[in-house]
Amino acid sequence: MASANQTKANEARLRYRAGSVEPTAGVALGYTQANLVVLPKEWAYDFLVFAQRNPKPCPILDVSDVGSFKTFLAPSSDLRTDLPLYRIWRDGKLSEELRDARKAWDERDDLVSFLIGCSFTFESALLDAGISLRHIDQNLNVSMYLTNQSCRPAGRLSGNLVVSMRPIKASLVQKARDITALYPSVHGAPVHIGSPSELGIASLSKPDFGDAVEIKNDEVPMFWACGVTPQAIVMASKIPFAITHAPGHMFITDVLESNYKV
Repeated sequence: MASANQTKANEARLRYRAGSVEPTAGVALGYTQANLVVLPKEWAYDFLVFAQRNPKPCPILDVSDVGSFKTFLAPSSDLRTDLPLYRIWRDGKLSEELRDARKAWDERDDLVSFLIGCSFTFESALLDAGISLRHIDQNLNVSMYLTNQSCRPAGRLSGNLVVSMRPIKASLVQKARDITALYPSVHGAPVHIGSPSELGIASLSKPDFGDAVEIKNDEVPMFWACGVTPQAIVMASKIPFAITHAPGHMFITDVLESNYKV
């Protein structure tokens, strides 16, 4: 029998399938969330190698069979409909955002889906430890930034790292780092703490993805590798066709977050 939270995860997916749109931070806490990247088969091997070479931003949780829209992470789900918002990419450019990706998915019969770990997964552990998260408190999308840090290329794929940022009280920075380090399959420990300029971020008030949040005087910006990085790779590498989640609008799985804790 499904647990209460697993029922909540399924209810959230059904809500998105029916057309509801919302950032998924704080939804079905306790259950793993995942980024989605869907590519033609001819690009799938390059991406698999890219993810292996860049495990911090691209920790793979599952890969579908060619043409399948199913995942063992939530067997009753449909990857074409059960995320709140999708992005369709053509020749590396954002073509459209859709609540339902079935029409775009039907354009090809050779698509391979990659589900990648998401930092939303460790947020319940931070909350349980008394570390507040402003984007959840304010019902906002997490702040995400394209950095000046190059990922290791693979085949035809290259581009720069994207990070998510959370302002954390200075007295809790080490605690937040230690907690998230226990979740390497969902980005793990932060890749940078403090000065955003070292990552090439000119202004924290102008995120490339998501919403800006206030950073108070007693807080430090902490940056984690982000599963939006593949979207930066789609753009930089001019992949002819791709489907992804919209940043912050993740796939909610039936897998307990604790399964990915080491």
